[in-house]
Amino acid sequence: MGRRRAPELYRAPFPLYALRVEPSTGLLITAGGGGASKTGIKNGVHFLQLEQIGGALSASLLHSHDTETRATMNLALAGSILAAGQDASCQLLQFRPQEQETCDKQDNEGSQEQGPRQRKGTGATAETQETGASIQREGVELNVENLQSVQTDFGSDPLQKTVCFNHDNTLLATGGTDGFVRVWQVPSLEKVLEFKAHDGEIEDLTLGPDDKMVTAGWDFKACVWQRDQLVTGLRWDENLPPLPDTPYRYQACRFGWVPDQPAGLRLFTVQIPHKRLRRPPPCYLTAWDGHNFLPLRTQPCGNEVISCLSVSESGTFLGLGTVTGSVAIYVSFSLQRLYYLREAHGIVVTDVAFMPEQGRGRELLGAHEAALFSVAVDSRCRLHLLPIRRSVPVWLLLLLCAGLIILAILLLQSAFPGFL
Repeated sequence: MGRRRAPELYRAPFPLYALRVEPSTGLLITAGGGGASKTGIKNGVHFLQLEQIGGALSASLLHSHDTETRATMNLALAGSILAAGQDASCQLLQFRPQEQETCDKQDNEGSQEQGPRQRKGTGATAETQETGASIQREGVELNVENLQSVQTDFGSDPLQKTVCFNHDNTLLATGGTDGFVRVWQVPSLEKVLEFKAHDGEIEDLTLGPDDKMVTAGWDFKACVWQRDQLVTGLRWDENLPPLPDTPYRYQACRFGWVPDQPAGLRLFTVQIPHKRLRRPPPCYLTAWDGHNFLPLRTQPCGNEVISCLSVSESGTFLGLGTVTGSVAIYVSFSLQRLYYLREAHGIVVTDVAFMPEQGRGRELLGAHEAALFSVAVDSRCRLHLLPIRRSVPVWLLLLLCAGLIILAILLLQSAFPGFL
């Protein structure tokens, strides 16, 4: 019997590093590339339309946006605006889906990239502009426009490693190899704040609904900030038994809501061994109170080094990718694993993202409780589905218990007459 495989949703013509899902339209946005090296590997952002066909989720290419010599390494999404980390800069893109009554068909105009399937019976119009190409499918056109761009990192080998919008999408925070957090107005990208957060690279950052910021750095620290003022440092291991003599660093951090609690907020972090050992120690997953930042629960999450983390829209599930290509889904309350696929990609998983549970996402989920997308350097986007968990109603459990008690009494009465 062969090993279980996750469905391959599509394959890009370049390595993939980042993805996001737009909830209202069901657009899957992936990005990557080969960088500035002259290898012939292109750089771009692909917009894919998700749809249910024959009970299965599929994706078709709606638009391919050329990013010239810059590969996109990280993404953040705010409505119709994308923030794309490209080398040491952040590029804002705006996309607008438009319904068209007719689609002009132009044949034999330039070469077309190989990518995901094309919808049957439709033509494609490619239109090269400064802002990229425009591809139309079945009367739908997606226009993508380059907005502002700004350099966000100034290290000796500058690279923007993470980007995040705030809760109302008016500000954008970036972090990179120089250890500075920089906050920018949207969409003008005027700098409003800059401060040194870590000695060394910033690996990840996230913004909460009250604009508190959490940063994770290569200096083994994770810090909570209110603007440029340090609120507290996180200590994930202070209530744990002694760990192996191996330094750990924070790899990822994400805020998430508490299901069925409107004011409930959690912070989730991943801790990985700083050094690669022959017999690797486990990585750890920690849930924190999102208001006072005290650790609530910590669980080991395997010996494969975690590369990325995602939290579902409702805060119910956590998605993890590893450097060896494996993908896992955990339940956020107990940090117990519900799904695991070893070496789904066979190479480092660069990003994971859940299907939104509101908007068109609920329709696309179908008979599944959650859908997690993963991308990797192997150019593939894979789909991981979590079936709806069947639960027994409380009233039925009580009825069964009462029935068992009555049955036990009857058996005792028949075995020992006069028992009652």
